[in-house]
Amino acid sequence: MSGLLEVSGISVTFDGFRAINNLSFSIGAAELRAVIGPNGAGKTTFMDIVTGKTRPDEGRVLWGERSIDLLKLDEAHIAREGIGRKFQRPTVFEDQTVAENLMMALKANRSPWRVLFWKPASADHARVEELAAQVGLGEALTRKSGELSHGQKQWLEIGMLLAQEPRLLLVDEPAAGMTLAEREQTTSLLVDLAKTHAVVVVEHDMDFVRRLNCKVTVLHEGAVLAEGSLDHVTANQQVIEVYLGR
Repeated sequence: MSGLLEVSGISVTFDGFRAINNLSFSIGAAELRAVIGPNGAGKTTFMDIVTGKTRPDEGRVLWGERSIDLLKLDEAHIAREGIGRKFQRPTVFEDQTVAENLMMALKANRSPWRVLFWKPASADHARVEELAAQVGLGEALTRKSGELSHGQKQWLEIGMLLAQEPRLLLVDEPAAGMTLAEREQTTSLLVDLAKTHAVVVVEHDMDFVRRLNCKVTVLHEGAVLAEGSLDHVTANQQVIEVYLGR
């Protein structure tokens, strides 16, 4: 197995609707990939399958150097294996500071028994500062998360994911609702993360996808319609018909 994540021949049907149709997808250990496609193309279901929320009817999902079968693991186990997911709406603890949110994410890495008696060490405080700086919130450690802008909350949530040391990040529509400056910073953050992580960005915004300057996978009716650079896929006649023509 060459990639970090190898999805092969997965299909899933809900109430007679085939949401994923013989889908195959792979991503390398340090790669940035954008996944685009019209509504109902299967983008969210694909992420649900990789994270263990939905079980496919057929196919395989293999992970890591040991080709672990993710379909045999539950959601919590998959997260521990190093797959992190960021949903479109940020879910941060608004009454807690940026530092407290990040510290809780670090704490969540520990076993329930150890969490009861856990006291943050100086290394934990240093890690929190490092994570905050990495996502552009180094100056905001003592601010309540509820006071942050929408974009800053998105970065905090990415920081909380990074606290769990994932190898793959699945990021859903990160650019939605951001200012232009925030979008530029988000682009830089994701490109930077992809030097050391696999990062899959599901996005509707073509301008944002263009800025990412990465390989693009186009989904349509639960299958891969085209793959390649954005210029390559947007020149594809089928892609124009199903996606860009709308």
